[in-house]
Order: sequence, then structure tokens, then C-alpha cells
Amino acid sequence: MSVGPVEPEVRPGPSNSLVDVPGLRVGHRTAAGDGWLTGTTVVLAPEGGVVGGVDVRGGGPGTRETDLLDPRNVVERVHAVVLGGSSAFGLGAADGVMARLAEAGTGLRVGADGDVVVPIVPAAVVFDLGRGGDQARRADASFGAAAHDAAGDGPVQQGCVGAGTGALAGRFKGGVGSASAVLPGGATVAALVVVNALGSPADPRTGGLWGARHLLPGELAWLGTPDPSDAAAVTAPERAQRRGDLHTTIGVVATDLALTKAQCAKLAGIGHDGLARALRPVHTMFDGDTLFGLSTAARPAPDAQALHGLLTVAADCVTRAVVHAVLAATTTRTPAGEWPSYLDLVPSARRGGRP
Repeated sequence: MSVGPVEPEVRPGPSNSLVDVPGLRVGHRTAAGDGWLTGTTVVLAPEGGVVGGVDVRGGGPGTRETDLLDPRNVVERVHAVVLGGSSAFGLGAADGVMARLAEAGTGLRVGADGDVVVPIVPAAVVFDLGRGGDQARRADASFGAAAHDAAGDGPVQQGCVGAGTGALAGRFKGGVGSASAVLPGGATVAALVVVNALGSPADPRTGGLWGARHLLPGELAWLGTPDPSDAAAVTAPERAQRRGDLHTTIGVVATDLALTKAQCAKLAGIGHDGLARALRPVHTMFDGDTLFGLSTAARPAPDAQALHGLLTVAADCVTRAVVHAVLAATTTRTPAGEWPSYLDLVPSARRGGRP
């Protein structure tokens, strides 16, 4: 009798975030107050770039340079990925990242002598316009440059920062979340997501987070099942949707295993399965859900069994990253409204105190 592939046993990386994939760096530019509630997050590749793929599932995406990631097209490496707020306006943040990379001589070399440098910087954005109180307060190229300059390989700041500054998650405040896993043999896979979903991260029957059951042993050990009295807050009427208000969850799934462009696209696609475990509904016509798959190719290419294990764990990393985003978010008040955090609305989910 044949036996199917076995799911690998894994543990979180040192920081349990995207930078556990060696060579990747993350930076944020956050703007809050005085009418602002938006930002930009940049994922910088190591020298030489990374292999990239993308999978767009939402009905209202805002993206840039995603056609280049089609396996049929010529560009093999990307040099950064921009995740931004400010809807389509925020795609301009990629200009600032490109300028910084070009100044450093980083990019695709073209021209007869290879003396022209064109950084390849795909981008995706979420809708947060007007949530700070002034819809004219929008991210631009300066946000991308600032996020680039802030990028580092230390633990990723999570919650209401960068592209997650103005994000929502159903009736809760959303934000940036990240998670990682070390596979047998030492390879790493990790995810960073900006949760700005129309759907809810919480089960209306219990008040618990849909994605919590996919956490690794000991991860967020303080998180418990809410009391029934708090669970009722999850089933309370949703806040009224403003006319034309949109959403979107975007992010990056990355590994140090060598993957082709097609396999990076598969990595991104499997990442959407992780979104579907953590948010309900997902991929709606009012979301532009987009995930990028990246490979630093620092380790040898996986065989079929190892690729299966990588994809399985990658989806779980996305789910776990959504949980981290929702728990790291804080209640936010602006002239445009008030958005409670999950832990403020469902306080009994915090068992034994938060570390």
C-alpha cells in the first residue's frame, strides 16, 4: 500500500518572522495622526536579488510589475517587494525604493554595455484611504525611500506599522504580522502579511481566532479560548461599511531553498490557502488579496518530497502570520472612526497575561 507524503515537523526560526530567511530585510514607514493613517513596508532582497512569483486572488487588486513574475517572461530576479497603504496611490512608493536601489547600483543591468541599472520592484497595496481623517494624506515615493532606509534584519516590527497602519480585519483593527518555520535539514520558510480583510479572523461561535489552531507548540501560549460573554462581541453587528470602502490582504512568502519562478508562483498560491484558514470570507470582490513568493536560492533545490513539505509549512506560516497581525494590532481612533483591537474587544482570549 502506498503512503502519501509526510508533513515535516518544524519549529519557529530565531525571530519567528520573515527575516529568518537569511538575506531578507524588512523596513517600515509609518504615518499616523494629523489626518494620516497609512504607511509602506519594504522587503529587500540580498545582493543579486531573489527569484520571484505572484498569485493574485482578490477581485480588486492594486499591483505593479506583477506581469514580470510570470514564468513565461524574461526577468528572473527581483530586488525588493513593496507592500503599501493608500490604495493605488501607494504604488508610487515603489519609485522611492527603485531610486535608492539604483543609487546603490542594484538592479537588472541592461543596455549594450550593461551600464544601465533598472531595479525590479513589484508592489501591492491595500485600501486605507481616508481612515486617518484626511483622504489626501497618502503614501508616495518618499515613503518607499524611508522604508528602504529603515530596513534591517532584526525582528520584524508587527501590528499597526508600515502598510498595516490603516489596516482593518473584519470589525477589528488589522496590521502587519509575520511567522517562520525551520524545516528538517535547516531550510527556512517564512511569511509576512498585511491583514486588511473584509472577512473576519474570528469564529463567531467561540470568539477564537480561526487560525489559532495552526500555531506551533508553545507559540503564543498565552492565547486561549474566549469566555462566552466575550465571544458575543464577535457576533455583534459589524460596523457599517462606508460606501466604496475596500480592503485587501497582501504579503510575502519566502524561503532559502532554490526555486524556479514557476515554483515561486506555486509557493504564493499555496500561501493563499493559509489566508483561507485564517480569514472568512476571503478573496472577495472587495479584496485585492495578493501574495508574492520569493526564493533566495541559498540552499539547493528541493526534491518532490521536500517541495511538498515546504509548501505545506508555507501555508501554515501565512495562517500564523495572520494570527500574529491581529494580536499585535492596537485599538485605533481617528476623526474618521474607531477600530478596536481583537484583544480589547475579546479580552478573555488573553490567558495568563501577555508576555
